[in-house]
Amino acid sequence: METRSIKLPGPNHPITIEANPARVTVSVAGRKIADTRSALVLREAGYAAVQYIPLKDVDMTLLERTDHQTYCPYKGDCSYYSILPGGERSVNAVWTYEAPYAAVAAIRNHVAFYPDRVDAIEEQLAD
Repeated sequence: METRSIKLPGPNHPITIEANPARVTVSVAGRKIADTRSALVLREAGYAAVQYIPLKDVDMTLLERTDHQTYCPYKGDCSYYSILPGGERSVNAVWTYEAPYAAVAAIRNHVAFYPDRVDAIEEQLAD
């Protein structure tokens, strides 16, 4: 049986999660896949910031779960979805940590989108 290491964020690998005050939308093939005012921004080490969107604000009828899975020692097991209207380009375009480690527990019940597998991830600040 494979033993997986669990790592905690720290000075050498910081992870922060904060509420995004902007409205965040995600679109693919002319369809709005997600629309939220409750996104979380996860910043991890030297990676680009990622918008995590609550499941309740995603049109899950346009997503199909896949068998693809990965593991992150900081966040846990990761599951994936494809976006049906996006075709081949949007295979495994959406990921989620269904049981994230305690250090990133805030992203439970949220999904994130690969920017290059959707048409747009847009942020709009309230007027």
